[in-house]
Amino acid sequence: MTPAQRALSLLVRREHSRPELLRKLAARGVEPDVAIEAVDRMTEAGWQDDGRFAASLARSRASTGYGPLRIEAELSTHRLTTAQITAAFDALAGDGEADWPQRARDLLERRYDVAAFPGDPALRRKAVDFLLRRGFDAETAYGAVRALRTD
Repeated sequence: MTPAQRALSLLVRREHSRPELLRKLAARGVEPDVAIEAVDRMTEAGWQDDGRFAASLARSRASTGYGPLRIEAELSTHRLTTAQITAAFDALAGDGEADWPQRARDLLERRYDVAAFPGDPALRRKAVDFLLRRGFDAETAYGAVRALRTD
């Protein structure tokens, strides 16, 4: 297979960022200059788009219960620009998928026995810690636990 065919075979499975695609081609023995040329061809043809990749990854992570801080950190590891990351979050908001406080509450309701929250401060703290590890900010995490504690 040519380097362009290898790149295309990776892209038909899922979206890839430019650096990720270059790294995978290099791992398959493609010379760096040839890999850059192949990825440039994929970008020109519309097969590879970092903005589309960012939006896809953000949507995927949000739907699996990750918060905005974790999503932003992961997007940054792909060497995406601030504008691309902002556009990915704007796409989430445009689709109505960026209600982070509601997402946090839903995640807690699936994960914990929220009926026990009022009488169990250790469980509440555990729930807050869980949300913080998933990438929600402290205000959202504490707010979600408070909202479920009073329901």
